Amino acid sequence: MDEQRVLIFPPSRRDGEATRLVLARAALQCKVCVDASETAAEIERGAAALVLSDAMLGSPHVEAILRVLASQPHWSDLPVVLLCPPNSSSDSVAQAMSAFTNVTVLERPASARTLLSAVQAALRARKRQYETRQQLAALKSAEEGLRAREAQLREADRRKDEFLAMLAHELRNPLAPIRNVGELLGRGAAGQPQLQQMAGMLRRQIAHLTRIVDDLLDVSRITQGRIALQRETVDLGSIVADACESAQPLMSARRHAVRVSGPAQPVYVDGDKARLVQCVSNLLTNAAKYTDEGGRIEVAIATADGAACISVADTGVGITPELLPRIFDLFVQSDRSLDRSQGGLGIGLSIVRRLIDMHGGRVGVSSAGPGRGSRFEIHLPLIAAPANSHQHPAVALAAARRILVVDDNRDAADSLCMILNSLGHAARAVYGSAEALRSLEADTPDVILLDIGLPAMDGYQLAGVIRTRGIATRIVALTGYGQPDDVKRALAAGIDAHLVKPVDLDALQAALGPPASRPGNKVVHFGRR
Repeated sequence: MDEQRVLIFPPSRRDGEATRLVLARAALQCKVCVDASETAAEIERGAAALVLSDAMLGSPHVEAILRVLASQPHWSDLPVVLLCPPNSSSDSVAQAMSAFTNVTVLERPASARTLLSAVQAALRARKRQYETRQQLAALKSAEEGLRAREAQLREADRRKDEFLAMLAHELRNPLAPIRNVGELLGRGAAGQPQLQQMAGMLRRQIAHLTRIVDDLLDVSRITQGRIALQRETVDLGSIVADACESAQPLMSARRHAVRVSGPAQPVYVDGDKARLVQCVSNLLTNAAKYTDEGGRIEVAIATADGAACISVADTGVGITPELLPRIFDLFVQSDRSLDRSQGGLGIGLSIVRRLIDMHGGRVGVSSAGPGRGSRFEIHLPLIAAPANSHQHPAVALAAARRILVVDDNRDAADSLCMILNSLGHAARAVYGSAEALRSLEADTPDVILLDIGLPAMDGYQLAGVIRTRGIATRIVALTGYGQPDDVKRALAAGIDAHLVKPVDLDALQAALGPPASRPGNKVVHFGRR
């Protein structure tokens, strides 16, 4: 394909040769066409301009030229130099102008200079069209590259979410026996202050690791819109109390003076209590991390203009003006150089903002600058007090039960049995699905604590087999998989309750309660969702 050629469609061979010689003297490539069909074919091969006379508009097959010109790509408008006789009627010129969209009309016989000038002008215009084509091609290539890159990022994001979910599961499995051992050490350390101190350290660090794992999963779930709020009417006082209890070990370790204030009457909002406790706990933990030992932290509940507000103020390191607008962004935290003693992943505040957004509220922050403390606020829509407010009945803790622990992680299974036995239960462990089924043939326990990630036959499948055999014992899932879909799968498999590793002892005791009636059972999820 030669796109630099000038095509000539003359009324006669002699006219064509004369025109070609004029243009050739200026080193222009030319091609003389003998009829309209050849002209149309050569245009399709590539051309920079077309020279013809108005007489050729009546040639046979001229419509082929018009079809080719009409089918040009959007960047292309082939320049046409049309030679008309002097004193030609305006109708013929109008006909020519309507036939072509980019036409220059010359009277013939035109001088060589005039013809050459018109063709050169047409070539310059055609060159600009080629440049536009190149720019469009570059833009298209860039767009395709971006699409391939948006696709790559989506795939990377999907793989990241899968990795985080699997990472959380893999981390929760070893955390479970470590936490169990910490509990056992603490229970057996009566009268041994040093051992009690070591057990306390172990419990605090396990709790910290557990929060990190939960935060990693929450970021992924919130980003993908996979968190469903369990809304109810809740009192902000209970939210603050639970959050303070959660953050108390860190604040006590740093000897912070904590002051909580609020109105005499309860303040109610419509929200997910567990998630709101998580938000306030994150703010308290953040304040404790960035406030020196002996500093002050103040928590207040207030109402104004139809909104409720929980504020957490501290006397800590403060926030620079540059950081303030980005403080709730993901993976953002203050610069502490090599000092990571109070570090984190920079995701806690991002989780707070996203969860509060889901509640229809907003978050805010202010600071007078470095070294002058900071103040975080959560604003939520205020609702009226419920007509018949009442306390939910406490979940009765289980009496001594016969328990079968099914977990292929021997350390997790054995340490959990040790804790259960220390609590007065009769617990024993098996380490696989086949062994569990053999054990159930000999004896039916009151409760089965069932790991989901079992080899060969997973926990969901094992629970289904147990139910098909008519065994009505209580089954509690004890697993590193804690997403909402996992709880739904547990219900479908006939499981009564769902616990996430490493399990809290109070949640474990509550899960050992009496089994739900069948049919129509409902999975009870204990602990973090």
